[in-house]
Amino acid sequence: MANAAISKPASHVHAEDHHHEEHHHEQGFISKYIFSTDHKTIAKQFLITGIIWAILGGALSVLFRIQLGYPDADLTWMKPILGRWLDEGGHILPEFYNALITMHGTILVFFVLTAGLSGTFSNLLIPLQLGARDMASGFINMLSYWFFFLSGAVMLASFFVPTGAASGGWTMYPPLSALAQSNEGSGFGTDLWITSIALFIVSVLLGGLNYVTTVINLRTKGMSIFRMPLTIWAFLFTAIIALLSFPALLAAGVLLLFDRGMGTSFFLSEIYTGGEALANAGGSPILYQHLFWFLGHPEVYIIILPAMGIVSEVLSVNSRKPVFGYKAMIYSIFAITVLSFLVWAHHMFVTGLNPFLGSIFVIFTLLIAIPSAIKVFNWIVTLYKGNIRFTPAMLFAIGFVALFIVGGLTGIFLGNSALDIDLHDTYFVVAHFHLVMGVAAFFGTFAGVYHWFPKMYGRYLNRTLGYIHFWITIVAAYLIFFPMHFMIGLPRRYPSHENFQFADMFGELNSFISLVAIISFAAQLLFVFNFFYSIFRGRKVRELNPWGATTLEWTTPIHPQHGNWPGEIPHVHRWPYDYGVNGREFIPQDEPEPGFVPEPEPVHRDPQNDQV
Repeated sequence: MANAAISKPASHVHAEDHHHEEHHHEQGFISKYIFSTDHKTIAKQFLITGIIWAILGGALSVLFRIQLGYPDADLTWMKPILGRWLDEGGHILPEFYNALITMHGTILVFFVLTAGLSGTFSNLLIPLQLGARDMASGFINMLSYWFFFLSGAVMLASFFVPTGAASGGWTMYPPLSALAQSNEGSGFGTDLWITSIALFIVSVLLGGLNYVTTVINLRTKGMSIFRMPLTIWAFLFTAIIALLSFPALLAAGVLLLFDRGMGTSFFLSEIYTGGEALANAGGSPILYQHLFWFLGHPEVYIIILPAMGIVSEVLSVNSRKPVFGYKAMIYSIFAITVLSFLVWAHHMFVTGLNPFLGSIFVIFTLLIAIPSAIKVFNWIVTLYKGNIRFTPAMLFAIGFVALFIVGGLTGIFLGNSALDIDLHDTYFVVAHFHLVMGVAAFFGTFAGVYHWFPKMYGRYLNRTLGYIHFWITIVAAYLIFFPMHFMIGLPRRYPSHENFQFADMFGELNSFISLVAIISFAAQLLFVFNFFYSIFRGRKVRELNPWGATTLEWTTPIHPQHGNWPGEIPHVHRWPYDYGVNGREFIPQDEPEPGFVPEPEPVHRDPQNDQV
């Protein structure tokens, strides 16, 4: 009902808005905050749920970093929590170590950096920045969150089953994941993992359909596509990538369940376990890898594109300059979207892939670096000679650019099929994707939270705690992952390297990395404290547009109700980055151009007697 008001005359809009506010004022706590259809509330649900998952995923990483850095450490004091996953000497069992890295990767990639990042800011900003009352379907939007919540509940339950959580790696390659008898972690925990991911994919698809439909159909008057902020462009293409790629993983998961429980052989062939030859024949585990990475590499951009959009906005607002090369940024996002579907096999150079076919994927992998480089160049030029305000959001945005450059450069090495043979499954890979996708995406998320927290909660985050959070996090990120590039030949996914004589030289470095990882995790807990404390006790926002931004979300009330604008939705008259124009610091999008003459209201006729 409220969405339809966008195209109605002003008088109708006002009348419907008042009815709309009265209707939602009568909502109870459950309908308003739990099963809400308000996009702003759903954004908060995604964000807070993502924060909870991030704490758990980070805690798991601390556990396995203790194992790697201090393999002789006695963790008996953690027996009440870890239970039978410790041996008699208080050391983490190898089976549990594999479960730790599997669940850490799954939680961070899917629940935090996909749902937590895209679910939060797509929901919050698409209607507010486009001038819409809400998403195209509030009910489907609500379902999207609750499928995500149910997915998380199933994944969490897998920690408590007798055989333990899944331990086949976050990629869940068969045959390890396809045979329940292969190890304990391939038991019921893997069934729950697959079920959870299937529910998660439903959530992503529901959300993606909503985002695309809203961007296409519910832009306010004057909001042409080349007047949309770069955040919206990033969210739009992210949703398109998700809609096209996630079904491949869903198909892989369903076929994997068939292999596990129904005797099929999609991914199994000529398998021996415990000296016994299984009846499976005709399948291929490489087929699963193709299906997984057809989602897995676009997933990198599902994670990083929203962060890129957020960073573009934050850099422009806080440098008091227009984004350099606005249309080039859009075309580069489009190029990344297309090329992201053409590079998946660069994860599979060591699978026996035809060398000629591998060379094609090398070419596309190098090509995708071009639009990424365009974006980096434009961000740097946006900063050049800007009147920079070093807010916490701005620091995290600049940190994102730095991390993306360093992590992206190492991707050129891994994209070379000859070099990848030596670098594959070593700590070089761990360093690369954590910097370019993991930590960089977190920096984009933090930039967004610090920047739009006043719009979400009507209060500010504590700036001093924000600065402490930034400096500890960025220093820790480089101290943890940069040295890993030089741990040549050290294989990943090993709970201990004591059996490798050459690995002795990395013992002290591993201990140092683990110590820094623990400090970094503590810094994230500082952010969590700042976040929840500021929701209730933070400094209150006193002005509509505290950052002096140009986009429409800052024209809503400090505490916008369901429907966002109490009266008529503002009309857009200019692009979203009018900073430093005509001697003015900034010009909002809804301010008419000089000499603008509004169009006359349309004449409405009475259908009964055709009289005006």
